[in-house]
This record gives sequence, structure tokens and C-alpha cells, in this order.
Amino acid sequence: MAMRETFGSDVHGEEGSAQKSAWSNRAESAPMEPSQGGSTLHDRSADDCASKNDEVAIAVMGPTGSGKTSFINIVSGSNLRIGRTLQSCTSTVQIAPAFQLDGRWVTLIDTPGFDDTSKSDTDILTLIAAFLAKTYEAGKKLAGIIYMHRISDIRMGGISTRNFKMFRQLCGESSLKNVVIVTTMWGEVGLEVGEAREAELASDDRFFKPVLDKGALMLRHENDTASAQAILHYLTRNQPRALRIQRELVDQGKDISQTAAGVELNRELAEQIRRHREEMAVLQKEMKEAIRAKDEETRQELEIETKKLQAEMSRVQEDSQKLASDYNTQKAELEKRMEAAKRDAECAEENHRRQIQELDERLRQSATATNSEKDDIRRQLSEVQQRYEEARRLSQWGPRRGFFGNVGRALDMAFKLI
Repeated sequence: MAMRETFGSDVHGEEGSAQKSAWSNRAESAPMEPSQGGSTLHDRSADDCASKNDEVAIAVMGPTGSGKTSFINIVSGSNLRIGRTLQSCTSTVQIAPAFQLDGRWVTLIDTPGFDDTSKSDTDILTLIAAFLAKTYEAGKKLAGIIYMHRISDIRMGGISTRNFKMFRQLCGESSLKNVVIVTTMWGEVGLEVGEAREAELASDDRFFKPVLDKGALMLRHENDTASAQAILHYLTRNQPRALRIQRELVDQGKDISQTAAGVELNRELAEQIRRHREEMAVLQKEMKEAIRAKDEETRQELEIETKKLQAEMSRVQEDSQKLASDYNTQKAELEKRMEAAKRDAECAEENHRRQIQELDERLRQSATATNSEKDDIRRQLSEVQQRYEEARRLSQWGPRRGFFGNVGRALDMAFKLI
């Protein structure tokens, strides 16, 4: 399988050690062979031989419609909801079930873009920041961050540029060695056109060149499992690093509006307000002219446009004012839901343990039972034991897979109605 591999001035591990001076290199095969069997979601024997530090968390970011959720579903065997249009389906942080790759349990984290169709950019930032801060407080760092970009886009427009600016502010400089920029939708363009766009993105300071120069990689996703696994191979062995926003919120105790991402968002909101005021001035001038000309039809149309613009201005101003309060609210809600999820798992574990004891006792006292009745008890016992093991895993908040599973359920509860 051929795959484009784009290197900056500093690269990861052995795969890129000979390619520091070239911006791209054709890789004929993945750097490491995938684990046998692909995505093994609940292989207990494999779990037993995994060490306590074998959980790897990787966040997937990018604009709406760039293929984040599809990528995660392909490589993990998940069924996270996918949007078939630019209407966003990922309006919260989604966590896929852990799967095994390279001898490690990999957890992929699906994040909404800063162009969500149902939430404001303020909502998205508070959502992502609350998740990142809470997991960092629990001692969890990301081994990798994937940023997805459609190669089918003719140019990197305003929405893509805004998403990438926010991405850079969230990550900071020191974590860029753990970043892979993944281009998608190669099936929608000719190879020559795609390669020309790829070269421009990688070599232009307005686009991805600055992060590639600081150690990020740029790879292609061919919309299949092998391609997705090959991308993850570059991240699974990384030393986990804290993102800038995690250090700002947790280590430095900054208010979210004081973080680099918060400053960038407020700058963008201020720019929106400035543009809206200019538009309002034009509408008011046109309104006066329509009144003077006694053009009632035009006046009514302008009045409708003015009301729409006033509502949008109010929304943007409200967003700029509520960033800090919303973050604190969402983080507190997430903490509450995480504790509730942990208690539920512990309660389920205890209930299953009690059922196992009862079934064991029935089996010991079944001397006069028929073989069919004994088989039925054994079947029930096996089912309860499986549920018990799952509940026990989910109640563990240490470095095993249970942590991110619980965070995922807590996020579902905490942010479903945002």
C-alpha cells in the first residue's frame, strides 16, 4: 500500500530519521505490521498480558465533514454516528471502544469541529476544554492528535482556516511532535490534482508548513482499515504529552478566556461583532433611503434583515461573555457525571458478584437436577460472569481501559442536551 509521508525538520522515531530534509517521501509499506486480527475490542486473554501502561489515547480533530468519525469507525470497529452531509453529527466528544493495535489498547476520541451546525464555537471550546482538563487532572495525556483535512477542498477557506487556528492554539508548540495531519477524500479528486494540493498545503506558511517544520507529520488516509492502522502506527509508541490548553487550565490555573485558545476565540468573536456593526450601518443607511423614497416593500425587507442581524449580534456578544462561566459549568457537570458513572459500575459489579455466588450455590446443590437444568445454571453463570468482568473493568479508574469508557459515558450524559 502506497502512502504519502510528509516530514518536517524533526520527525518521529526511526520511520522518518532519514527524511529530515525532504518534505515528502513515498512509503511503500506501513512502518510496522498491524496486530493480528485487527480491532480486537474485548479480547480478555490479550488484556491479561497487557501491562498497566498500555492504554494509548489519541484525539481526532478537524472540520465538520473531514472524515473524523468515519476514520474512527473504520479502524476501531465502532459505530459512532456519521454525518453524510455538512450537517454535523458529532456535537459532543465521543469515545470509541478500546481496540488492540501494536500490543496496546488504543482509545480514539472524536471531537466536534469549530464549525458545528448546532453549537457555537464557544460551546465547542468549553466542551473540548472540560474534557481535556478533566482527563489531564486524572493523569491522562494524549499519545497523539490527528487533524483531518479534506484534500477535495479546492482551497483552504475560512472555516478550515478557523478550525486549524483553534487546533494550533489548543495543542501549542511542544506537542506538535505527536501530531499527524491526515488528508482525506482522495477518492474524490484525481491523483495529480490531489498531489498538487498536498504539496501546497505542506509548503505554504499559511497552511500546514509551520507545524510540519516543528515535527508534525502529514499522511494520507485511503479510506480503508490498512491505511488507518498505518497512520496510527506513527502514534501508538509516542511519549504522551500535555497539550497547551491542559497546562494552561490545570498547571497554570488560568481562566479559559486567558488561554491561547480562549484568546483566539474572543479575537474571532470580536471580529464578527465588528463586521456585524459595519453591516448594520449599511442596512440603516439603506433603510433611511427606502423611507425617503417611500419604498415600503424595500423598507420591510430591510427591517427583516436588520432584525436578523441584531439577533446574530446579540448571540455573538453573549458567546463572548459566557465563555468562562460555561466552562466552569460544563467541567463541574462532567465531574459529577463521571462520579455517577463510577458508582453505577461499582454497583453493577457488586450485583453481579452476588448473582455469581447464588448460582454457584444452586449448582452445588443440584445433585438431583437433570442435566438440562444443570446446563441452564451453567449458562446463566457464564453470562453473569461475563457481565461481572465487564462491570469490574468499567469500575477501574486506573491506567486500564475502564477510565476512558467511563469518561465516554459521562460525556454522553453531561453534554447530550447542550
